Amino acid sequence: MRIATWNVNSIRARAERAVDVLKRWDLDVLLLQETKCKTEQFPADTFENAGYQVAAHGLNQWNGVAIISRQGLEDVRTSFPDQPPYAKKSSGGLLDAPQLEARALGARCGGIEVWSIYVPNGRSIDNPHYRYKLDFLAALHKAADSTLTGDPGASLLLGGDWNVAPRDEDVWDISAFANDIYVTDAERAAFNAFAEAGLTEVTRDAEGASYTFWDYQRLRFPRNEGMRIDFAWASPAVAKRVTAVHIDRNERKGKGASDHVPVIIELAD
Repeated sequence: MRIATWNVNSIRARAERAVDVLKRWDLDVLLLQETKCKTEQFPADTFENAGYQVAAHGLNQWNGVAIISRQGLEDVRTSFPDQPPYAKKSSGGLLDAPQLEARALGARCGGIEVWSIYVPNGRSIDNPHYRYKLDFLAALHKAADSTLTGDPGASLLLGGDWNVAPRDEDVWDISAFANDIYVTDAERAAFNAFAEAGLTEVTRDAEGASYTFWDYQRLRFPRNEGMRIDFAWASPAVAKRVTAVHIDRNERKGKGASDHVPVIIELAD
């Protein structure tokens, strides 16, 4: 079984590229983030014609998550327990009522409870979005911990764009991130807390590249000035099945590429 996670950065712009990824890697499940469309705008026909089922969750032109599966789609959920809302500023500068964003989508595929997760960016350490990011990670940790406490043998995988670089080598130059998001102690602690819940980050030894994201600006990709911020946390029942992990660096090449690339996880049957 092969499961991949990928921040596609607009599915309507990259639907055909996503189908190519499905075929190239013979994927069973593809977790997508930053689809940037409402649920009804998701190009489901493109994937259904390729033999896959689709679950998508999007509220507007921002965020958005999806699960593409040929291993079934059961118990689809558009949020995890106690997922925090976020209050955006209206055009008048006032805060709107807090709302849940389309940042989490779960389903059971081939006997595994998979989640496509798009962690808030945080923007800057003095921005309210940073606190939102930490609250989101804490709530997700609590939900995962509850799942494994209730069933230590549960098959669970949380894959996505975590917007955290947990090690200094996960960015091209750690000095460039002084007093910035992605590498703060609080973010790293929130990320690493998933190990305390009994999960294992299973992509660390991936083959193919050191990074999963290269910004479009300043020739970051040609210079290999990237970041590793796309990961997957797995329960013991899933982690012990992992046989190989790949980062598809070539997907960052060519016209119309996303700024992230797929991370592919191979599981023994």
